[in-house]
Amino acid sequence: MHPDLAALLCRRRDIISDHEFRDRDTLGHLQALKEVSEAISAWHLARKAEIPARLDHFLTNASFDKALVYLESEGTWTGH
Repeated sequence: MHPDLAALLCRRRDIISDHEFRDRDTLGHLQALKEVSEAISAWHLARKAEIPARLDHFLTNASFDKALVYLESEGTWTGH
């Protein structure tokens, strides 16, 4: 279920957790986070009408970790 979005969400999570990158290059870290966040937003905007309501809810509210869990569960997770 949407492996391209899952890859973006994983990338975002990896960037956030990369403290060595953040400490070494604060501006680069922020730029990388901005770029992946913009890619997630663009993905969402392009597919908003096609995706399940729950996934749309998570993406609209920037609940990106929840969106990833939802995708990894193949759409069965209803968490809140």
